[in-house]
Amino acid sequence: MEPFEILLPLALILLLSKLMGLGSHKCGMPAVIGMLLAGILIGLLRYIPWAPLQEAFFGEQVSFALDVMSKIGVVLIMFSTGLGTDLKKLRQTGVASVVITLLGVAVPMALGTLTAFLFLPDNEPLSWLFYGAILTATSVSVTVAVLKELGKLDSRVGTSIVAAAVIDDVIGIVILSVLTGFSSGGEGASWNWFDPNPALVTIKIVVFFVAAIALGVALRKLFDLMERRSPHNRRVPIISLAACFLYAYCAEELFGVADITGAYIAGLLLGGTLSETPYVESKVDTMGYLFFSPIFFASIGMNLEFTGITVSFLAFGFTFVAVALLGKFLGCGAGAKLCKFSWRESMCVGLGMMVRAEVVLICTERGVSAGLVDPAIYPFVFLIILLSSVLTPILMKWSYRREAAPKAPLPPVTVSQ
Repeated sequence: MEPFEILLPLALILLLSKLMGLGSHKCGMPAVIGMLLAGILIGLLRYIPWAPLQEAFFGEQVSFALDVMSKIGVVLIMFSTGLGTDLKKLRQTGVASVVITLLGVAVPMALGTLTAFLFLPDNEPLSWLFYGAILTATSVSVTVAVLKELGKLDSRVGTSIVAAAVIDDVIGIVILSVLTGFSSGGEGASWNWFDPNPALVTIKIVVFFVAAIALGVALRKLFDLMERRSPHNRRVPIISLAACFLYAYCAEELFGVADITGAYIAGLLLGGTLSETPYVESKVDTMGYLFFSPIFFASIGMNLEFTGITVSFLAFGFTFVAVALLGKFLGCGAGAKLCKFSWRESMCVGLGMMVRAEVVLICTERGVSAGLVDPAIYPFVFLIILLSSVLTPILMKWSYRREAAPKAPLPPVTVSQ
């Protein structure tokens, strides 16, 4: 393949992703849905029996090049997510957010694991757990937009949802790191300095987080110095990206932890309190969402296949979708109720935390790459994103409309003479 040949699939991916993303946004859904649909449409080209077309879009070298760009895209998404995670929000709601998140993670993970155990009994226990871990992810971007529209973002429900989403991201990444570490068992790292047994794999993961935090503290001091000397200098986002890629590489290569975990931790450590965080985040988002991220989402759609879906897996898939929606709703709603929220407030919290978007795809992709998740689950994960993005705004607006309905005026009082 000549280097210029990659330009044709890139042109079609970027054009369709932008058009479909805009269409999804106008329909009140995340742009990621449009990007996935763009990939599915491009993937239909594989059914046209013309050799030059197949080679141009699905040739081995083209697929490899797109995989590399997709990997950069997913790393940038997780780095941006870490940069945008504001740990200060946890102080606004205190214990309530922690309780909501813990139940919002435990319930869907338990239900997802149980569903995989019942429908996929031949899989290994780590596979069942990974299916459960996929359902811990949440994405409140749609919820935040609805709350803003209703003027409820600063309410107790709104602040609880936003803060719980922050903790959810952190816990989800830790769970993913642990499962990835055990799935590789140290064998995925070229420097195998630990034997693949559970105790030492756990130590390896702990060492990664300790080393990551220590290096992050040093980087923050360096960035503080750079900010004072030359604010809004392009060196800051460049060095931030270098740190992101270094964290991602070392996490996977040296510690057997997912590269996306390294990228997220880098963003988490460099974000939050740095005055330059919004500047760095804007640069990363521009590069990621302009080019690399659409390639990641479109590639998932392009590789979507229905050949591996049997009747039994179809039953598992639809049950998995139902469990994904109900697990978050019931878990987060129960957590809110335990914290003395009203029934209506608890329902709104459960609905708000039910939405999934890009993170659930990233977790699924990681499970597929580790050989623990069947690629046939992708259509059902897409269905989870679609249903949660459509149902949440409708149900939340319905709930708040009832709450805000004006009371009927009392009849005038007449006094008899």
